[in-house]
Amino acid sequence: MSIAMANGHKLSIAHDSTQLNIEWNDGHNSEFLAVWLRDHCQMPESRDAHSGQRLMNVTDFPLDVSIESITPLDNQHVEIIFSPLHRSVFSLDWLEQNAYDKHLANDIYSEQNKVLWDSSFSTEKSVFDYDAYLSNKDTSRALFDHFALYGFAILENVPCKEGQILDVIDTFGYVRDTNYGKLFEVKTQVEPNNLAFTNLGLGLHADNPYRDPVPTVQLLHCLENTVEGGESILGDGFKAASILREESQADFDLLSQTWINFRFQDKDTDLQSRVPLIEVNDKGQVVKVRFNNRSIAPINIDKQKMKAFYKAYQHYAEILNRTSIMIDFKLTQGQLVMFDNTRVFHARKAFSTSGSRWLQGAYADVDSLYSLQSVLSRKTETDARVTSNPSAKKTSN
Repeated sequence: MSIAMANGHKLSIAHDSTQLNIEWNDGHNSEFLAVWLRDHCQMPESRDAHSGQRLMNVTDFPLDVSIESITPLDNQHVEIIFSPLHRSVFSLDWLEQNAYDKHLANDIYSEQNKVLWDSSFSTEKSVFDYDAYLSNKDTSRALFDHFALYGFAILENVPCKEGQILDVIDTFGYVRDTNYGKLFEVKTQVEPNNLAFTNLGLGLHADNPYRDPVPTVQLLHCLENTVEGGESILGDGFKAASILREESQADFDLLSQTWINFRFQDKDTDLQSRVPLIEVNDKGQVVKVRFNNRSIAPINIDKQKMKAFYKAYQHYAEILNRTSIMIDFKLTQGQLVMFDNTRVFHARKAFSTSGSRWLQGAYADVDSLYSLQSVLSRKTETDARVTSNPSAKKTSN
């Protein structure tokens, strides 16, 4: 059978007891298994009208559920009768958007959805005015979009007062409290428990790999910076992982398939995790990277692959030492850099003991930032539809 759509296109629809077949306008043929359709029923008895969440369990129907009939209701919906008896109505738009053989599974955290960068990347487009970020939704969405694509963003003209960093986090999420407190001071200390609190240079690394789960957003707010040196350095860990994969698939596979221990200890704390240096999803796409030579615990893996592991580990570390993957800039008073701690490695150059370098740092989690990005994107799309079609506003609810 065929259905004439509202836009003038025709869809070809067929079925048997096991599946629904739809040939879309682009010629792609999608197959929807009966068990999948039954599980994704959109009817009020199956879905809560307000939250959209399932009211049923996968145990509420047999795995051999079958399709009895399919009937077009109009040019936008089809009715499906199942056996055991159940009625569902599906929007054709919904079926096309969720066709599992037409669209790749979307992992918003993976390299698939990122723009990888190296030392040629200019940070100029990464800088956003704080007042504009607070007052203009277009600016805040632009910042979130930039962060999602590139893994970091810089705010300028942030008020230089102690604790301001916590107010910044409140604009997109929640503070991640740790053993360092809600915020921590990044300046030289006597007998520090972390090399970050000295004036020494630090190589590219991720923070807190010994914590599970690891904080996913790190923020650093510059309150004073009159020292010589001390430039901030960022490196795209996803880019480093892609270079490793290009130069040696074997090294990449070993680091993504071998779990090692990280550990942090002081007189009040003992934090441990066992994780891979490169984490991939079910599609083999990079979703998280880790590197922190200061916090790696004694390596405890099978002796038979120890030498191969060290070869891969050293290769990865060598890539992270290449200036070709780094960007550097000097944070000035009132600037705040925020970056994805599971993607973007950070470092700093050594600085003089004269002058003052005072940063305050804090952690947050990236899921709330991505959530805001998605909500702002939906609102922008809705506003665009209303602008182009004023009558849509009357039916948008």
